[in-house]
Amino acid sequence: MMLSQTTSYRNIVSLFSTMQTKKLHSTIKKQSHPERKISTYKPNIWKYDHLLTLTSEYSDEKYKAQAEKLKEKVSCTFSNTICPLDLLELIDSIDKLGLSCYFEVETKEALEKIIMSVKSSGYYSSSKEEDLYAIALCFRLLREHGHHASQDMLKDFFDGKGKLKVSDVKTLLELLEGSCLSVEGENVLDDTRLFTTKNLKSLLSKSDYTFTTKEYLRNRLSCPLAWRVKWYAVRTHISAQELECNGTNPMLLKLAKLNFNIIQATHQKDLKHVLRWWMNVSIVEDLSFTRDRIVESFFYAVGVASEPQHGSMRIWLTKVIELVLIIDDVYDIYGSLAQVQQFTCAIETWDPNEVEGLPECMQICFRSLHDTIEEISVEIQQQKSGLSALPYLKQVWVNFCKALLLEATWYHKGHIPTLEEYLNNAWISSSGPLLSFHVIFGVTNKITKETLHLYEDCREIIYHTSVVIRLCNDQGTSASELERGDVASSILCYMQQENVSEDVAREHIESIILDSWKKINYHFNTLSTSQQKLVKHVVNEARMAHVMYQFGDGFGVQDGETRDQVLFNLVNPIT
Repeated sequence: MMLSQTTSYRNIVSLFSTMQTKKLHSTIKKQSHPERKISTYKPNIWKYDHLLTLTSEYSDEKYKAQAEKLKEKVSCTFSNTICPLDLLELIDSIDKLGLSCYFEVETKEALEKIIMSVKSSGYYSSSKEEDLYAIALCFRLLREHGHHASQDMLKDFFDGKGKLKVSDVKTLLELLEGSCLSVEGENVLDDTRLFTTKNLKSLLSKSDYTFTTKEYLRNRLSCPLAWRVKWYAVRTHISAQELECNGTNPMLLKLAKLNFNIIQATHQKDLKHVLRWWMNVSIVEDLSFTRDRIVESFFYAVGVASEPQHGSMRIWLTKVIELVLIIDDVYDIYGSLAQVQQFTCAIETWDPNEVEGLPECMQICFRSLHDTIEEISVEIQQQKSGLSALPYLKQVWVNFCKALLLEATWYHKGHIPTLEEYLNNAWISSSGPLLSFHVIFGVTNKITKETLHLYEDCREIIYHTSVVIRLCNDQGTSASELERGDVASSILCYMQQENVSEDVAREHIESIILDSWKKINYHFNTLSTSQQKLVKHVVNEARMAHVMYQFGDGFGVQDGETRDQVLFNLVNPIT
């Protein structure tokens, strides 16, 4: 017999560890008053005093001057490149090396030139292996850069029986990446994704590739370029292009290394700023149950907006993300139902007096949130002028805490929601809408009614971005959350609803993530170019969810992939 909706979630925890791939059948007696959950988070691993000593010679203005000189030399490469494929690969290299901002005009002109060339030459109709690769690359780049590229461009990749007639790994990867830029209803791209995935997995199982190559292919299969944060792939691409036999344009590679180190120096300056703030606030000493993850929060913020000019936004967003973690732990781990109800009322009224009577640590959490958001609002007003951000920032925090309260209520009442019921609340509790408001206010030049209209115009993008954040989080953290006894995740909700195994549930969640990306792609393409330049940072929130949770709980477990990525991208320069 299936579990009833009123079954206590805490009682599921002990069974679930031994039933992770089995159906849930047993009826478990309801526990109406769950004990306070135990935090399983490990202490912070970073030595802040050491990070505060980080210095980089690339802060010197002379390196920016060197970069400008290299840019002028590389610009000549565009006019000297005649072959369409060479031009496509040049644009692709520039994008992957993090140099797009240097060559926006040249890239735009080159792509327009390529569009005219391929149309006049019938390039789309070729069946030669080398041309198929060029078409696949062209299709991806056109879509990435906002140009129209019909799925019919890829029709010649299939034989008369509907099977993919490509075996070259390089072409298969390009097809896979292009298919992940699809929108709903593009059946050719759906077929392309299925066939390329199948063929690449088959090649992986049969080939004698090195371990490194196999890991690279597995990563591309599990998280394609469209779902990755470009900046956090730059250094890997630099290393890969250094190893290529033919080699990349040496000036381009030199510029890429220099640019990486210059931008990293800016990030290190921002990191030290938030570390000083965090050490001055020093609230974690009084909050033993929560996560001290200011470095990981900054890592997330950089992924959302890595450009040097967005330093203030990175600092604000880092503070907000750390507060999200703390408040989430208040609701998930520490507070009783009555306590988090009172805490939510205090957030709604924005009144510090409302937390009187709560445990001291919860009062500290409220005051920290209240004071930090007030300070951020003042700083936004000083830097950007226009409308006050405070009423809007307060409201998204109210919405976030109400969503956490509903999850806490489910937990304390032993209610396991349906997946639909769960997602109707979870997209808000993911913190996606909250982060998006701070991001839009942070990257816009002035807070006006148009800023608020932009938030409304990209509401669908924010919704689907938030769904991706929540589901990636669930995929990466469900095991540890079960250990702590947190509220049911999407995986368990679907297992309970459909009486299926964990593997089946995970596959279903992955299909929702894929569909959400299709909707993000569609709605992003409906925005104007000026809107896209701002909203791309909102979409980066979803990409960072893949980064943080691809290999497990990137916030909860510091000493794994996240630590390596922090060192690789934020601490150690390219030598």
